[in-house]
Amino acid sequence: MQEFGGRARFVVENYGDSALAKRFGVTRYPAIFVDDVLVAKPKDFGFYGKGEGSGDGRYTPWKTAASYDRFQGDLSRMIGLLLAGRRDEAEAAATPADRELPRLPVLTITDLDGKALATADLAGRVVVVEFWATWCPPCQGTLAWLGELKKRYGDRVAVVALAFESEEADVRRRVAELSLPFGWALGTPEIARSFGDVSAVPTLFVFGPDGATAASYFGAPPTLHGDAERLIDRLLTAAAR
Repeated sequence: MQEFGGRARFVVENYGDSALAKRFGVTRYPAIFVDDVLVAKPKDFGFYGKGEGSGDGRYTPWKTAASYDRFQGDLSRMIGLLLAGRRDEAEAAATPADRELPRLPVLTITDLDGKALATADLAGRVVVVEFWATWCPPCQGTLAWLGELKKRYGDRVAVVALAFESEEADVRRRVAELSLPFGWALGTPEIARSFGDVSAVPTLFVFGPDGATAASYFGAPPTLHGDAERLIDRLLTAAAR
């Protein structure tokens, strides 16, 4: 903090008491934010949750000097970008999925009815993929909004909702309550990795009719629904020309 001459300060929030972590669907610690930009997640430090497998994160092994230096450098760069008003660059650097995921992954998902849902079969439509969890309050609002979106656009937009870190019985109960015309499925570590190793919910991806990644949204900022709707409108308008 000293290198920024008092323009930045360090705040510690207790596990379970962070409104910011709840907004991003981060339920484990350590998690590092600069303002409201999620910079590092538990996986980055080698801490994996239920069903997430194991492996190396960006800053593992954590006890090595090289990992400390890498983390310090990334954190300083992020603070510097935000102080300079370059928020778009900071968000892109903090969430590298756009660079790692140029297009909709080609994979087959088994939905809750046991049917195969092949992402390759969604070609020609705008595809929205939502990562959610039963315990995530912001996710519920996004799912309801996606239901309205699907009703409005019909078959021109495909919505796939993938539940993570949730018990199957709870997922099925919530899906039955919502009764929305989605492709519903349980997420797996393999699916998360195919989308750039998603580790927080809600996370929403939008893909164009050509399969190219149009945008990814992490957490539930107030502008999420409006921003995504405008993007989907632009994609559909361009495809109709």
